[in-house]
Amino acid sequence: MLEKVAIYSKDNNSKTREGVNRLIDEFCSRGIKMQIHRKSGDPIICKGGELIEQFSDLSVLSSLPDLVLSVGGDGTFLETVLKVKDLGIPIAGVNTGRMGFLANISAEEISHSIDMLCQGEYEIIERCLLELSKPAGLFEGNSSTALNEITIHKADLSMVTINVYVNEVYLNTYWSDGLIVSTATGSTAYNMSVGGPILSPEDESIIISPIAPHNLTNRPIVISGESKLRMTIEGRSDGYLATCDFRSKKVPFNEEVHIIRAPGKLKTVMLKGRDFYSTLRNKLMWGADLRN
Repeated sequence: MLEKVAIYSKDNNSKTREGVNRLIDEFCSRGIKMQIHRKSGDPIICKGGELIEQFSDLSVLSSLPDLVLSVGGDGTFLETVLKVKDLGIPIAGVNTGRMGFLANISAEEISHSIDMLCQGEYEIIERCLLELSKPAGLFEGNSSTALNEITIHKADLSMVTINVYVNEVYLNTYWSDGLIVSTATGSTAYNMSVGGPILSPEDESIIISPIAPHNLTNRPIVISGESKLRMTIEGRSDGYLATCDFRSKKVPFNEEVHIIRAPGKLKTVMLKGRDFYSTLRNKLMWGADLRN
């Protein structure tokens, strides 16, 4: 039973603002306490006169919510992950963006979806994360954890050479534009766009997919989630790009990359009556045939 929820958004377009306001109205009408992420200090008040707590950082809340709603697209969802991943709070995504694999509650279904959340008609999907353990502190105080993928990418026009070791056993050398190391969650993101396999979100495996490999015999590979990856990178310029989801940093070639599965898992919400496979059919139009 929900007693308190937090709502996080960037609040940077009219559709997102409308979605947040609808959530506020719906939760107010049901007597659910709210904590709202807002940059402005303007007070938010329910119609009944109750003051809604505002926050700029989840770590400074007076008490933790039962659930966090991320309002926006999948990019906003990834930002929300960094704020709650160590708190053990489930995340539900309200999609006011485009694709919405992670933010899978549509803006048009907010009222019905909130009824389901309040009645406990959902399940928790636990998802693995990756951690860029080396170079350490790459993003200057920000987390090096990724829900979707960690990538190594060329920083200019010249391709890079990436030597990959799995548990210190040599796997392959990739001459390519880069390499994607993906979770099962990220299998429907960048990994899918380069022809990598799609995994169900509960899978703990790691996917390695080359980006535009120079050798056409190179193919994506799925390895155990317990694996530890080490990479050395070479090239003709002065460095390469390392990314964790939406964060990126240029790194000199003498720096190795180490990737492991992050400790703990992320809890995400899937409403009853919905599942990963129906999302694939609907979002990717699997089985769609113009002849029908």
